[in-house]
Amino acid sequence: MVEELIIIPSIIIGAVIGLYELIVIHRDENFRGSHWFSHGLHAGIFAIIFTFASMNVDYVLSLINLPEDSIFASAIVFRAAVGLLAVIKVHAASAVVRTTVGSSRGLKQTWVHSFIVGALIVAAPYVYPLIQPIFPENLQ
Repeated sequence: MVEELIIIPSIIIGAVIGLYELIVIHRDENFRGSHWFSHGLHAGIFAIIFTFASMNVDYVLSLINLPEDSIFASAIVFRAAVGLLAVIKVHAASAVVRTTVGSSRGLKQTWVHSFIVGALIVAAPYVYPLIQPIFPENLQ
């Protein structure tokens, strides 16, 4: 049974996580250029998608149609898998971008920042009840 979807808050929280990603990619980047911004937008969109999945586990699981006895049918395991997928995606995307100015390191983000992004995505549904009062009634 799918409960009510949390759409607007998951988009807002995901955008905040994406903004954090943009800030740390700018901090981790080793050249002056525009790749960090395009990577940040890319990461922000995926942060919103991952956060939506983490905050709406029942709905996403109903779309996937997993057997009820599957280990991924558990909300916490599913959120952990989404967080791990986000960590891998964030780190891999930052490693792909290369620079032609001085170094071949590119935008390779630190693992710590990648894990923080994943942890924020996993924690979003648990933090939301605490910050829900700041959202206007029509956006909850």
